[in-house]
Order: sequence, then C-alpha cells, then structure tokens
Amino acid sequence: MRRLGLGLGLAASLAVSLGLTATRSPQAPPSPHIRGLTAPTAIGRVYDAIFDARFAAVRSLLTQTCPPAPREVCQLLDAVSLWWQIQMDQHNRANDAAFESRIDGAIVATEAWTTREPTRAEAWFYRGAAYAARVQWRVLRGSRFAAARDGARIKHAVEQAITLDPTMTDAYFGIGLYHYYAAVAPPATRMLRWLLLLPGGDRAGGLEEMRRARAGGLLVRDEADYQLHLVDVWYEKDYRGALEYLEELIERHPRNPHFRQASAEILDFYVDDTAASLRTWESLLHAARRREVEEAEMAEVSALLGVASQLDQLSQSDAALDHLHRVIAARPAAPYGAVARAQLQLGDALAHLGRRAEASAAYRAAIDEAASDDPLRIASRARDALRAQR
Repeated sequence: MRRLGLGLGLAASLAVSLGLTATRSPQAPPSPHIRGLTAPTAIGRVYDAIFDARFAAVRSLLTQTCPPAPREVCQLLDAVSLWWQIQMDQHNRANDAAFESRIDGAIVATEAWTTREPTRAEAWFYRGAAYAARVQWRVLRGSRFAAARDGARIKHAVEQAITLDPTMTDAYFGIGLYHYYAAVAPPATRMLRWLLLLPGGDRAGGLEEMRRARAGGLLVRDEADYQLHLVDVWYEKDYRGALEYLEELIERHPRNPHFRQASAEILDFYVDDTAASLRTWESLLHAARRREVEEAEMAEVSALLGVASQLDQLSQSDAALDHLHRVIAARPAAPYGAVARAQLQLGDALAHLGRRAEASAAYRAAIDEAASDDPLRIASRARDALRAQR
C-alpha cells in the first residue's frame, strides 16, 4: 500500500498557538456512520509524487485520481503540492498568494463536504488536513494567532472523524500532534489553555498516537516521519532519532533534495559532526549534478553553500572559496538569498585566511545583495562581521 502525508504537522510555533482558541466538544453525529477512506492507493500515487518533489507530474495524476477519489481531495492535494514547493525554498514568497488561494478554496470545499455528508468520516479527516496545511504556512509566515484558530479547527475535525470511525488510524496522527504540542507549550500558554477549559496535553500519549498512526495508517507515513523528525529536533533533543526518520524518507523518496539537506543541517547545527555534514552535502551536490534529484539547479546551489560552510569550519577555507565564487558568478534565482549568503560566507572564509581587505569587500557585497526584508539576517550579520574586522 502506498502511503502519503496529509500536511497534518503543526510547526514548532504551534506549541504556543494551540491554547489560544477554545472549541466545543464535538456532538455525537447521527447514524449511520460512513467509515473508511476512498481510493487510498490512487491518492497515494499523487502524494508519492509530492514527496518525490515531482511537482510537474501532480496535475496529470490528479486528473486520474478524482474520480474515483472525491474531488475535494484532489483540490486539497493541489494545494499541498504547492505547499511542498514553498517548503523547498521557505524564504521565497513568490507562491504565497497562489497557495493561500488554493488552500482557502480547499477549506471551503471540505467544509461544504462535511455539511453535505456530516456522517462521512473521511470528509472530516480531509477537512482537518486542509486546515493543517494552512496552519503550517501561517506559522512559517509568523501568523500565530491565525494559526491558533486553525489549530482548534483541526482538533475538532479529526475528533469528529475518529468519532465516526474509531478505526481510522490516520486521524490519530492529528490528534496526537495536538496532545503533544499542548503538553510542551510554555507554562503561560498552558495556564491560558486551562482558563479557556481546553483539554490538557499529554506528551507521551501524543507521541504514542503519532507513532500508532505512522505504523498502522493507510496514508500518513511520510508526513509522520517528517513531523516526528521535527519533534525529535525541537523538543525531544533526539537528533539521531530525527536522522533515522529522514533516512527513511530519503530511502523512499531519493529524488527529493529537501530531506538530504535537512539531514546535513541537523548534523551541522545539532550533532556538531562537521565531517558527516560535509559528506551529506557532497552527496547532494553529486546527485544534483547528475540530475538524480528534482529541482536540481536549486539543490546544487544549496549544496555548494553547504559544502563551503563545512570546509570553512574544517579549516579548509581555501577549498571553500571556489564553491562560493561559483554561486556568486552564476547569480541563481533560487534558493532565496543565495548570492547574498555566498558573499557572507565568502567574507567569513577570507577572514579566516587573513585576507581582511577582501573579506570586508565581500561583507559589503553581502549587504548590497541582501533582500530588503532580509529574513536570513544577512545584512546584519555582515555588518557585525565588518565591525569585528576593525
């Protein structure tokens, strides 16, 4: 059976937002209850394409999927495909307006579906999934209060799905995320949740529910692996466990460069294994140049920057320079801020080599190249480096 993710993950900031909006407990729906998921194998083919980063193939697959799957599901899948394109280059806002339009449309469609068929469990399941995709985007863009409202709606929807079909194991992933993040929220937020009479969290229970859905669900294995790796990094501090989840994603979806990049970054920032991070970046670089991954051009640029960073940390700054000059000369449009970041790293590498004048010039170039909103703080980091040069 093919598996898919449904965008049910709530990013780290949702730990803060989950306690901000109260909802009433779902009422017992009338009988008969309509259980099960329609055409999961066909839907799985679409999600395999999304997790493979084969975004160009998604539209044609959707026409083959709905029917037999309900049209609302394909509307949601179309939006989720665009969400994963945003995740590939998170600071780039070029697709934001299109995503917001698509996901809002999917939410309207799934809400209408639950109104039309209130006893169909899968309608509530996909309604929760639609809100979850929007939550992740809103958290990424810093809209935490709006994400809080959506977080409560997700909980309500997946609870309705479970009430209608207790055997719908996939739905337990969403409720497990709620229980987990409600438990790890900061103390002030937990007090607010108590004042609003919201159910409390359960860290261990939430993890168990997520793992249960991962092991036994028809649909959520890939999304579960991705979200559980984030849980392990942010809260459990189980970095090796996070890498194991990513290794499984890489094995199932070797053409998606995002998972290799995430592994390299964990090895660098959390495990502090520079040599292993370098090997992972080099593996991605070779795969990109052989066109063994999707979005190969962007993946190559990311890998060049990653390799250069690790070489510089290993006191091989001379070797890093060539990779950085390649990025600067190519002036790639993606990933976002690549040239500014390359100039900043170039300044660092030159400074480590004692070439202060050249380093200062690179830092000034980084400031000039940085975007006006500068989400990567490149300009401020370059200015700090310039001050340190004096």
